[in-house]
Amino acid sequence: MLSKDIRSTFLEFFREKDHLVLPSFSLIPQNDPTLLLIGAGMAPLKPFFTGEKKPPHPRVATCQKCLRTPDIDRVGRTSRHATFFEMLGNFSFGDYFKEEAIEWAWELVTTGFKLPEDKLYVSIYLDDDEAFEIWHKKIGLPAGRIYRLGKEDNFWEIGTGPCGPCSEIYYDLGPEKGCGRPNCEVGCDCDRYLEIWNLVFTQFNCCEDGTYQPLAQRNIDTGAGLERLALVLQGVNNLFEIDTVRPLLQHFCSATGREYGKDTQDDISLRILTEHVRGICFLIGDGVLPGNEGRGYVLRRLLRRAVRHGKLLGRDEPFLHQAVDLVVDEYGAFYPELQKGREYIGKVIRLEEERFHETLEQGMKILAEMMAATGGNGVFSGTDAFKLYDTYGFPIDLTREIVEENGLTLDEAGFQAALEEQRLRARSARSTGTFGTADAAYEEIKGLETVFTGYEELQAKTEVLAILQDGRRVAQAGAGEEVEVVLAATPFYGERGGQVGDKGLLVSETVKAEISDTKVTPDGQTIHQARITEGVLKAGDMVQAVVEDGRRRAVCRNHTATHLLHKALREVLGEHVQQAGSLVAPDRLRFDFTYLHALTADQLQAVEERVNTIIWQNPSVSVTLATLDEARDMGATALFEEKYGDKVRVVSVDNYSMELCGGTHVRSAGEIGLFKIVSESGIGAGLRRIEALTGAAAYEWFAERNRLLEEAAARLKSEPQQVPEKIAGLQQELKEVQRENQKLQLKLAGMEVDDLLDLVQETSGVPVLSARVNAGKMETLREMADRLKQKIGSGIIVLGTVAEGRVLLVGAVTPDLVKAGFHAGRLVGEVAKLTGGGGGGRPDMAQAGGKDPGRLDEALQSVNDLVQKQKQ
Repeated sequence: MLSKDIRSTFLEFFREKDHLVLPSFSLIPQNDPTLLLIGAGMAPLKPFFTGEKKPPHPRVATCQKCLRTPDIDRVGRTSRHATFFEMLGNFSFGDYFKEEAIEWAWELVTTGFKLPEDKLYVSIYLDDDEAFEIWHKKIGLPAGRIYRLGKEDNFWEIGTGPCGPCSEIYYDLGPEKGCGRPNCEVGCDCDRYLEIWNLVFTQFNCCEDGTYQPLAQRNIDTGAGLERLALVLQGVNNLFEIDTVRPLLQHFCSATGREYGKDTQDDISLRILTEHVRGICFLIGDGVLPGNEGRGYVLRRLLRRAVRHGKLLGRDEPFLHQAVDLVVDEYGAFYPELQKGREYIGKVIRLEEERFHETLEQGMKILAEMMAATGGNGVFSGTDAFKLYDTYGFPIDLTREIVEENGLTLDEAGFQAALEEQRLRARSARSTGTFGTADAAYEEIKGLETVFTGYEELQAKTEVLAILQDGRRVAQAGAGEEVEVVLAATPFYGERGGQVGDKGLLVSETVKAEISDTKVTPDGQTIHQARITEGVLKAGDMVQAVVEDGRRRAVCRNHTATHLLHKALREVLGEHVQQAGSLVAPDRLRFDFTYLHALTADQLQAVEERVNTIIWQNPSVSVTLATLDEARDMGATALFEEKYGDKVRVVSVDNYSMELCGGTHVRSAGEIGLFKIVSESGIGAGLRRIEALTGAAAYEWFAERNRLLEEAAARLKSEPQQVPEKIAGLQQELKEVQRENQKLQLKLAGMEVDDLLDLVQETSGVPVLSARVNAGKMETLREMADRLKQKIGSGIIVLGTVAEGRVLLVGAVTPDLVKAGFHAGRLVGEVAKLTGGGGGGRPDMAQAGGKDPGRLDEALQSVNDLVQKQKQ
């Protein structure tokens, strides 16, 4: 049975049992920053199990793509371990329980998949008599085929909270797969008994004191590995022989010219390439890009491990990306994101391959030198490992793997210490000190609640709840003092989500304070940074909080424009574009996003035109409160990294843009006025940044450009619209003048050549000419050297000049002396070093440059000595 048929058989079976079949969730956990990647079928459904959310149906079935990396170092070294896999599962949220779960699993395994009953065994938790009764009496499984195992094997729990026993179904692969011990049975760590399905019965709550209390709502969570089922149903020996994986293995055998099964080390590399490329494609398809942290690091680690093993198999150029079509063709029908991202996935892989190839060879040489320098103590320095990571892009896992292959142990503590030192430096460099010195004071005010009123109004009468100064809570502050203020209600927006904090005033009849910034603590407390300018501010005072109106309106224009920019980028560049960061300030906006290449002028113009078109259509901007699921159903764009509450704000610009956002916005797009992109740049691998202006700032940008155009037109004595044509004409005239000048230089050079022949000297019988000449370009210098070569017959020539503050050098050697062992490239390179430069080239002709014109004559005088050394 093919893998696709196993998948469809499972899902259709449970659809008939009144289960809602859901598509696979992304590998990137949604609204759960505690998880790096989805590594289990139930992980995306966790809110339904915990009661945080109401499930869409009491019964659900999925085929979930999963990726786990704890065993990555064993992938390839065995034929069992994998990082990527598909998990089939059926789930019940307070509906059916143990009896139905067991009965249906047995029915599907024996009837749907037609596995022979005499090959099937089950395990249950040691004390789960209920499960035993169901398996033995309801199903009719002999007691000898039911194994009671301990908590480590058959009880699922993670700390406190919901937990319960589980029951696993095993398939007997036969004694030939076993360990040969007489007591080999279910639970043995050999390969004979393969677990194909795990049924978890969530029926208890683990309390803080370690006791177990029955749950009011009991749940079912099952998981059947598709690849394991395929191994059994297709009668093959391991993961690499099943129908979805075997074509990839064959592809890499063909691409490397290696035969699987002939060489142990080759087989390891082939398995790593085959296994990793699936996870790589799925990660990129879900929006992950290679990086040095989090999910990006997982992807980079898989990619660079695969690239290294490709190199071990003789592939010194990018080739991993060539397997993308095989992965997409195999999985794309069920996972449409792969089909949609086919071209993009290939580009990301190729770009990362090219980047790593640039440093891999040099890094491997450095690594070899470092290993040789260990002095036989068997420990590879953590500091050296960090240097490889930081300078050459070697993931620490790759370094660990290589040093262990060479019989060394990695100094993990040393690496972590160097990494932490770098992180501390980075944190220190970007720290603003806002919350660093007042942790105790913030802890003291944590319970104080501030109501934000700034969506509807820019002023509010409010009470001063607390005043902080120099890291402590104070009762009052007077004129000239700088403090942090907590208010009962505030119209001031605190900096978050990329939007800067508001500025403004706190005023009453007796006090006045300037608010220079508004921040939000990690605990969600709104802090107003204030300077008292008049009177004394006291805790408990009633004050009028007034936001600086014009500044807030400018921020609103830029924030809504950022949403429009995001949408326009996805339309022009593709839906794979994702937001990676933003800054929304009153004077500008900055938007970081994922994209592999610099945008072309046409792309930038298309994005800019789309944003302005929407602005001029002046659609209304609306805000809707919804649950996260409702927002996603509406099509709203959410950031995977964000943690959202029960209710989210959906900001919509008519039917064009819809995003989850807690920031402030204009009421209609026309208020933005004008939008202008002023820069586009790269800020990292696969990351781009656009900076733009709106409203008055955009108008001022155009006005300044117009002033410069008018000035240029005046200087050119033309109308502004004729400036490009006028410049083109001047450029053509300049080219003609330069051509005439070059002809004159060459003519003068020809005249100078005859005079230079008088400077030829003999060094140990070799004619040598070294001279400083008048030549404005390297081309002229080479022309002179060529003419001298023709006229000198036999000899060595080195000519030098100074052009635009730099030294230019050319060396030439006639054919007879090249045969005698003289080398123009090495000679002129040595001369150039004396002027602070370098260069080289062919034995017969070479060129070089230098930074110190004052040393040119000295360098040319060294030529005879250098020729003497070459002769020796």
